[in-house]
Order: sequence, then C-alpha cells, then structure tokens
Amino acid sequence: MQLKHMAAVLAAAWAIAGCDNAEKNPGVPQPKVSGDSVVFQPGSPQLASLASEPTVEGAAAAAALNGRLAWNEDKTVRIFTPLAGRVDRILVQPGDKVQQGQTLAVIASPDFGQAQADARRAQGDYALAEQNLARVKELHQHGVAAAKDLNTAEAEYARAESELKRTQARLKLYGGGLQVDQTYALKSPLTGVVVEKNINPGQELRPDQMGANMPAQFVITDPAYLWVMLDATEKDLPQLKPGKIIKIRLPAYPDATFEAKVTAVADFLDPTTRTIKVRATLDNSKRLLKSEMFVTAVVGNEVAKVLQAPLRAVYFQGGKYFVFIDDGAGTYLRQEVKTGDAYDGHVTVLSGLQPGQKVVTEGALLLQQMLQPRRVVK
Repeated sequence: MQLKHMAAVLAAAWAIAGCDNAEKNPGVPQPKVSGDSVVFQPGSPQLASLASEPTVEGAAAAAALNGRLAWNEDKTVRIFTPLAGRVDRILVQPGDKVQQGQTLAVIASPDFGQAQADARRAQGDYALAEQNLARVKELHQHGVAAAKDLNTAEAEYARAESELKRTQARLKLYGGGLQVDQTYALKSPLTGVVVEKNINPGQELRPDQMGANMPAQFVITDPAYLWVMLDATEKDLPQLKPGKIIKIRLPAYPDATFEAKVTAVADFLDPTTRTIKVRATLDNSKRLLKSEMFVTAVVGNEVAKVLQAPLRAVYFQGGKYFVFIDDGAGTYLRQEVKTGDAYDGHVTVLSGLQPGQKVVTEGALLLQQMLQPRRVVK
C-alpha cells in the first residue's frame, strides 16, 4: 500500500510539474500520445527526465525458508523400561557417550525376577521330561511300558521343550541370565550420546504409565547426524525435490553455511499455516550444531533462468502492473506485465517482456500521466 500511495503522489507531482512547464514554455514541442504509446519529438527537453535499462535473464531468486534442527530419528532411540520396578542405580548422565549394549540404569524388578524364575523352572521341567522320555523308551523297547505311556512321555517332553524355549526367549529379550536376582539392567540398543535422562534413584516405574504424557527414561542419539525441519510454501515446491542440496544458515554462525540434502516432502499442507513440512539431513560430524537451533534454508534453482527487470521500472495502476518499453527514437510503449518474486533490486517478469528490451526506470509515472486525458474545466 505504501508503494501504491507513493506512486500516486509522484505521478501527480510530475504531472503538475510537466503541465506547469508546458504552460510556461509554450514553445516546447509536445509529445504525441496515441493509445498506449508516447512519442517525443527529437531534441525534446522532456527526454532528459527519462532513463531506461534493459531486461536481463538471470537465475531464479533464491527462497529463504525458516526451520529448526532436530535429532535424526533414524539414529535416535527413546528408552522405556518394559518391566515395573524401582530404580536402584543410574550409571550414565546426559552428555555421556555410550556403546551398544551398555547398561544405563539398574532396576530392582519383581517382574523380571518372575521371568528368571519361570526360565529356571522350565529348564528343570525340560531336564526331567527328557530323562523320563529316555526311560520310557527303554522300557517300551523291552516290552515293559505300553505305547500309551510312550506317547504321554513324548507329549510331556514336547511341552517342556516349548516352555523352555519360550521362557529363554523372553529372558533373552530382557537381556538377563538364569540367576534369580530380580535385577533388570536397562541397556542402550545403539552407540551414541545420552541427551536426556528422566529418572531418579528410588523412582517407581511402571510400563502402563508410559505414553505420550510420560517422557522416556533415556534418549540416546548420534549427534553427528541431524535433521533439518523446514516450513515451505506452495511456490517453493518446484525447488524442493528429494536429493536437492540446500544451504543452511544459522544466527550462531553468520559467516558460515552448511549443506543439507532434502530427503522428504510432506504430501499435504498444514491447514492452519498453509505450509508444507520438508525434511533434510545434515552432517554434523564437527559437532558445531545443536538440536532445536533455528535455521534459515536458502533454496535456489541453479538451472532455471527467469527474465528480470529493474524493480523501479514496474508500477501499479488499476489493479495491474505495467512498464514502459523504450523503443528508441523517443518512442515509449506502455506494456502490462505479470510479475513474480522481487530480489536484490530486480523483479521476476513472468510475461509481457522479452530479453533485452529496455524499460523505463525513471519517469514511468510521468509517461503514465501523459496517457491519461486531462479534464477540461468549464
């Protein structure tokens, strides 16, 4: 609105000045106005107030997208205890490096003790069933035991074997041994750094309390890999294809840029913000960047070329945008144009102009005023 208001004020001022000069200097040759063209006579002093510049082809203007850094979820794990119990010891703190399989905390868990006891009992039942089957087989071979007794022994052996495998698999899942000590070791499933710890010694833990409102006991991640989460608009989509390399800038490092690769673009727009979520991966092997930092992504199109005109040449009139084309020899033609993004003093021209055409950068509003018929006051 300020641009339109200023344009109107300047146009009126130039028109008044032009009219006053014409009235004060009746010998000045007047321009010829026809339709959308204005033609000045050779040597007209009014030509001195006009200046023109050519349109050029250049790279599409870069788009700046706002976003933030986040942990790479492909290399991050949130650890919850699968068993109820009381926290006995905590062996790591935030910032500690851990290896895969390293114990993070020790939990005194009767549930885990029950799993250990079930495995021990299953092991004893299996050994007894195995011995009983061997004995019945031997008796059956000598005709002492009936076939019915052999079938029963085989069925009991099969049941004991299945139970042993089940209890051992459960115990293996929890990472415990057959010794019944009711001590469950909460371990890290990957190598990384502890970035969150949400338990305290003596705290009671219950798996049924875990959920969206309950934070994980530990969060382990590899901070050498980060995600860049960006908010893009519809017009940015052509430049945001998976595999695209984009430049990342941060307030913390104003003189540095970091490269990230686009890996995913959402299939829908946020109905509230009308933005599209874009995810990129970033190498943080130097550990300079931190999760939740705010970033700006500069997305440019190195291939696409667009026609650009000086921003000063475009003016708004009657709900449309216009420029004046300098055809040479004092001839100026008004042309409607469709514009795109403005960047670094230039505006993208989507239609209405050709490369190399000269457009008026100074005096366009004066020419526009000349095209408008003056009212005759009676």
